[in-house]
Amino acid sequence: MPNRLDAIASVPTALLDRWIGFWASVLELVGALYWLGHDTAGWMWRAFVLRRVRIGASGITAQIVRVGVRSISIVMLVSGSIGIILALQTSPTLEQYGQTDKVANLIGVAVFRELGPLVAAIVMVGFAGASIAAELGTMVVGEEVEALEAMGLNPVRYLVVPRLAATVASLLALAVVSNLTAVFFGMVVGVTALGIPYDLYVSNTIAQLKMSDFLTGLMKAGVFGLLLGLISCYNGLRVTGGAAGVGRATTETVVQTVIFVVLSDLFFSTIFYAIGWT
Repeated sequence: MPNRLDAIASVPTALLDRWIGFWASVLELVGALYWLGHDTAGWMWRAFVLRRVRIGASGITAQIVRVGVRSISIVMLVSGSIGIILALQTSPTLEQYGQTDKVANLIGVAVFRELGPLVAAIVMVGFAGASIAAELGTMVVGEEVEALEAMGLNPVRYLVVPRLAATVASLLALAVVSNLTAVFFGMVVGVTALGIPYDLYVSNTIAQLKMSDFLTGLMKAGVFGLLLGLISCYNGLRVTGGAAGVGRATTETVVQTVIFVVLSDLFFSTIFYAIGWT
C-alpha cells in the first residue's frame, strides 16, 4: 500500500518535470534559431557592404530551383483543390440567403489572407524543409562540414545563407502562385457549377480584396520562409548518430516547422486584427 501511495504521489512531480523539460527545449530551440539567424544576417550584410565577401548568386539560384521551382506543381495542385473545396462547401449556406455570388468574396479573403501562404508553407515543409535537413545532416555525418571548417570556410556562409535566402524568396513567390491558383479554380467552379456570372464573380473578388490583404499574406509568407530555412538548417547541422540522426533531424524539422508556422500565423492574425487590418 505505501508503495502504491508513493507512486501516486510521484505523478505530479513527473508531470512537472516533463513540463519544465518541454519548455526548456522550446527555449533552447528559439535561442538557437535566433543566433543562427543572427549569424546568417551578419553574412548577408557583409556581402552587401564588403566587396571581398561573396555569397554566390549561383548557389542561391540553384537552391531556389531546387526548393521553389520544383514545388510549383504541388502547390498549384493543393491550392487549386482548396479553391474548389471552398466554393463547394460555402455555396449551400450562402444559397439559403440568396447570396451565392458572395462565394467569390469569401474565397478571395480566405485565400489571400490565410490559406495561400499557409498552404505554400506546409507544402514546402514536406518538400524542401525535410530535404534541406537531410542534405545538411548527411554532410555532417560525412564530415564535409568539418572539412569546410578545416579549410577556414564558415558553414553558415556557404551552407545556410543560400538555403535561407532560397526558402524566403521561394515562399514569397509560391504564396502568390497559391493565391492566384486557388482563386482561379474557385472561379471555375463558381461559374460552371454554381451558375455565377463571370463578370459578377470577378467584380466581387476585386471589390472585396484590398492591398492590405495581399501585403499581410506576403508578410506571413516571408516569415514562414524564414522559419522554414532556419529550422531545417539548424536541425541538419546538429545531426549526430549517423543515419538514424539524419532521419530524426528530418522528422523534427517537419514537426517543428509546422508548429512554428501555425503559431506565427496565429500571432500575426491576432496583431492584424488588433490594428484593424481585417
